[in-house]
Amino acid sequence: MAVLSIQSHVVFGYAGNTAAVFPLQRLGREVWAINTVEFSNHTGYGSWRGKVLGAEMVSQLVTGLEERGVLGQCEAVLSGYLGDAAAGRAIIDTVQRVRRESPKALYLCDPVMGDAGRGLYVKPDIPAMFKNEVIPIADIITPNQFELEELTGISTGTIENAIKAINTMHEKGPSVVLVTSYMEETVSANGNHGGNRGKISMLASDKTGLYRITTPELPLEQHDASGSGDLTASVFLSRYLETSNIKQTLELCAASVYGILEATYLKREGKPPAEKPILELRIIQAQNELASPAHFFEAVKLNP
Repeated sequence: MAVLSIQSHVVFGYAGNTAAVFPLQRLGREVWAINTVEFSNHTGYGSWRGKVLGAEMVSQLVTGLEERGVLGQCEAVLSGYLGDAAAGRAIIDTVQRVRRESPKALYLCDPVMGDAGRGLYVKPDIPAMFKNEVIPIADIITPNQFELEELTGISTGTIENAIKAINTMHEKGPSVVLVTSYMEETVSANGNHGGNRGKISMLASDKTGLYRITTPELPLEQHDASGSGDLTASVFLSRYLETSNIKQTLELCAASVYGILEATYLKREGKPPAEKPILELRIIQAQNELASPAHFFEAVKLNP
């Protein structure tokens, strides 16, 4: 059985398929990768070379798989960044074609749209496409906190509101919701609002309940370690296919992602500011963190 991963691709560094394919393979998955863009590096560097490959290329490659008669071997489809609405429709078509041949195949949609601090960085029609067309056919979605708010219109500064937003997503269709980064607002003694610095959480929900897992927040810059969301989605998907257990999946995923981010941060720690380049994920160097994570964090159930 295989995972069909439809994402961007970079030659140098890690983002999209470059951040997702090896983790899936290291965890024992056959991966069929379709690249939606081919760039020299991720856009966090400010400049890059390459081109968008386009929706037509996605459709042609899926047709080729269809002609080989292998779509029935696909156990999951994974998608991330959408360059435009046409790419979104090509992915919808792909999921439908896969499900005709492999009815039990899961679809994990990572609704990549933006981040806190950066705001939206996709074309204006992409959020509506996610809301109205892509997410309703997904089994699993993996938004970050900013994207969860964008999709639901609910401010998630309190855990109660975060739960409301997650339930709103369930009502749209997905049976599993993973919020890949969550920080609850805190109120200081002087009444000022701020994030719960020093710790960061993931939230995962399915029909068995909603779980929260918390890890230390590593002092990474916003442009550092691009591709961590793509890494998280791929590890979560593989572990969920393996266990079908949301709590266990969340614990394994959080431990692996933290281990790789820690290895990435330690590569630069102690260097003077002038020698601190943009960090790239150390997925290869810390690959043991995928199969046998060194850390363990317990997921706590938030509702009965």
